[in-house]
Amino acid sequence: MRTWDAIVIGAGIIGLSLAIELRKTGMSVLVVERGEPGREASWAAGGMLADCGLEIPAALQALATASARMYPEFVHELEDESGLKIDLRAVGTLLFRDAPLGHDFQDFPPLPAPLEEREPALRVPGGTALYLAERSVDPRGLTLAAIAAAKHRGADVSAGDTVLEVEIVDGRASAVRTNKTRFTAGVVINCAGVWARQIGPYCFPTRPVKGQMLCVAMPRKELVRHVVRAPDVYLIPRSDGRMLIGATVEEAGFDKQTVPETIQRLRRAALALVPELEDAKIMESWAGLRPGTPDDLPILGATPTPGYFVATGHFRDGILLAPVTARVMGSLITGGNPNWEIKAFSPTRFSL
Repeated sequence: MRTWDAIVIGAGIIGLSLAIELRKTGMSVLVVERGEPGREASWAAGGMLADCGLEIPAALQALATASARMYPEFVHELEDESGLKIDLRAVGTLLFRDAPLGHDFQDFPPLPAPLEEREPALRVPGGTALYLAERSVDPRGLTLAAIAAAKHRGADVSAGDTVLEVEIVDGRASAVRTNKTRFTAGVVINCAGVWARQIGPYCFPTRPVKGQMLCVAMPRKELVRHVVRAPDVYLIPRSDGRMLIGATVEEAGFDKQTVPETIQRLRRAALALVPELEDAKIMESWAGLRPGTPDDLPILGATPTPGYFVATGHFRDGILLAPVTARVMGSLITGGNPNWEIKAFSPTRFSL
């Protein structure tokens, strides 16, 4: 029976990025995915690389900032190794808030040009307006490139295999048991998102947080250039003329059904910001399941069992945090010293 140096459970952007990172060190890697690689939370995400301190938990800020800075090189590397193009945009974000939340807005740069010139189609809502020098990325293109890059690097992928348990032999993780078979490895990393808690022997406290959104074809390209975040809705333009409109935050268990009334409410909120979207054709609507945790922080690090690691619970920031998560976990797994303090994310902060 073949044995790998590492088994990564979950082929979302977190698991795929980590598999690539481990392959760079020469480790043999198997990625085991319960469904189709890349088609869960990563596929459903909006792709805002929102590392702004207004919306990131303080404990997560250093990782978020570092990961955002890694993104251009991260994308360049994936494009180079996959041969696929990734839509990474650096136009920036317009953030509209109902209240100032006690922050000093002098810390934020002004809009590079008057708002009426930059976004003439935008009907400006009330409240405080900020310009954030953030990027956005198309998560679907990113994930497809990560799958191709991981395979290009020599990682093996087993799709349609639901991991049921991490097997412990002589006090150390040594294999995973699936609904079909058994794979052995020297190291196991649980990157299973909302399903991480279902894999024994530990019950990581992840939960599904549903998000519904839709995609429309803008009536004209560049109708809106910036990402726009308002209290009721966000708009994410793509370079090909599409626009994503989202998203809800719902405690609905594992339900991934869209609700027509909710999709129409999001559409109406978008129309209030950009009336020209009245004639925009709805191309698709969907719902995804973000992996939430009790304290809204990811779960990163070594478990009490030698050889068993976890990287999950990224909630709304999985796309943003993929590069830095891969770097941190790669260092831990290979015995190195991560450049960032991750004690706040340790799985041992919970009763497992």
